[in-house]
Amino acid sequence: MLRPAIPIDATMRCGPAGTLLLRRSLFTLAACALAACSGNGSSGSAPAPTSAPPPMPTGAQAADVLMWHNDAARTGQYLVETTLTPANVNSASFGRTAMWPVDGRVDAQPLFASSVTLPDRSVHNLLIAATEHDSVYAFDANTGTVLWQKSMLAPGEASSDSRNCGQVAPEIGITATPAIDRALGASGTVFVTAASKSASGQYVQRVHALDLASGAERPGSPVVVQATYPGSGANSTNGIVSFDPAFYNERSALLVSGGVLYTAWGSHCDASPYTGWIMAFDEATLAMRSVLNVTPNGSGGAFWNAGAGPALDAGGSLFIISANGTFDTTLTASGFPARGDFGNGFLKIPTSGSLSVADYFATSDTVAQSAADQDLGSGGAMLLPDQVDASGATRHLAVGAGKDANLYVVDRDSMGKFDPTANHAYQILAGALPGGVYSSPAYFNGAIYYGSAGAPLQRFVLSAARLAPTAASQSSVAFGYPGATPSISANGSGAAIAWAVENGSPAVLHAYDASDLTRELYNSNQNASRDSLGTGNKFITPTVAAGKVFVGTTSSVAVYGLLH
Repeated sequence: MLRPAIPIDATMRCGPAGTLLLRRSLFTLAACALAACSGNGSSGSAPAPTSAPPPMPTGAQAADVLMWHNDAARTGQYLVETTLTPANVNSASFGRTAMWPVDGRVDAQPLFASSVTLPDRSVHNLLIAATEHDSVYAFDANTGTVLWQKSMLAPGEASSDSRNCGQVAPEIGITATPAIDRALGASGTVFVTAASKSASGQYVQRVHALDLASGAERPGSPVVVQATYPGSGANSTNGIVSFDPAFYNERSALLVSGGVLYTAWGSHCDASPYTGWIMAFDEATLAMRSVLNVTPNGSGGAFWNAGAGPALDAGGSLFIISANGTFDTTLTASGFPARGDFGNGFLKIPTSGSLSVADYFATSDTVAQSAADQDLGSGGAMLLPDQVDASGATRHLAVGAGKDANLYVVDRDSMGKFDPTANHAYQILAGALPGGVYSSPAYFNGAIYYGSAGAPLQRFVLSAARLAPTAASQSSVAFGYPGATPSISANGSGAAIAWAVENGSPAVLHAYDASDLTRELYNSNQNASRDSLGTGNKFITPTVAAGKVFVGTTSSVAVYGLLH
């Protein structure tokens, strides 16, 4: 990868002044909105306490973005955006309004939590940003005031060095997008994984649980990540594989659901020895609930996914794609790898009980793909809403893609497993994603959006539970490596905009009519002196919330919105 049990709790409740508060899942966000559901922290200077939530931009309704790509299906949809529309997102009326400085690169997607009551009883909409310098910031999302800042470093520690690898540089701290549970604790909890280096040169990985309102560590937080698993694979002794923090970087976004925090671990620059770890922690205590190694008798098979986190369906199963690594082509009678090694596989992992692989898909040439570093794990998985096929049957589908330029659709109820003579995925669009995928797709209104490396952003339409073989529309701009992970804003099913960041120097924020990608509404180079992002971050995903677009940069969070 050098180039790089628990059902969803979809309950919701209404907060102050009609603000929509999501407990964990955003699957039914649009429906609720349209029904008018109407430690060592340092504080910035906070506004005087107020008795009501701060005003949102005119016409906007606050809704939370609590995890990477907005929901547990990882669709990237924000469906209650009433301020930004195709009519007003243009260089005359829309642009960069602020750059909020931070102490390091912002590789994680910024998150948005509405109407949070701080310890002084003031109420703010928070923008949560994490940096590779091991800091978490809570900005007032309206004004940019730093309400709290928290370092994840223990005394005497520094952020991890890059270990002579440029994949995450010049330092490694918080790479994975955090996750927020607004129902845990009096004010909600932010979960973070952070890498650091001790004064004696030891590398450390920790999980933190921070109070959303103050940044204070919750009781029992942080915990040092330690794990073992039965196996004879890389970094094993006497039949036990051990997790060595020096060889891992937690790039995959975090997921919280049903009181459990899920993490999936990528390697550091393919530096051996490493294997593929997924870990589940109790949200309240951070005690390890379950651990799974998907290459326990081999090597590789870690989780990169260009920053995407594991997706979770309504039945309580995780879906995630492992990177290049050992795959056992000798199968059991049930069609599973005989030694439990699932490198370069699209995996289904139920969360009830101990974590284990319940189903999977692997390409017929999976071993050759791994040997050539052409794996599927360079991209993330996304779950589609239920689809009805031509025979009237309901299909539960997921999509994923990697370096081989193919777009794979799998049936989550029967994923296809491995056959050396043929691929048994539900649908494959061969060569549809030129340049390969180092990103993740978005979904909106019966279509999926992919930005492969060196290619245009493409929109593929679904009909009768099948993707059209070619894109219905595509951008005129090709997005250089690593391509782009788009986000979609809309007001219900209308006024939809596809947002994508073009990596480069400078990076460019693009906005397209989501129904027709040939129609570019705006890009930040149109008025570069006002709107430039500066040098880009490789895997950044834009966050749209309440009339603004937030983009992580190498030293700040850039804020875009209406100018008047």
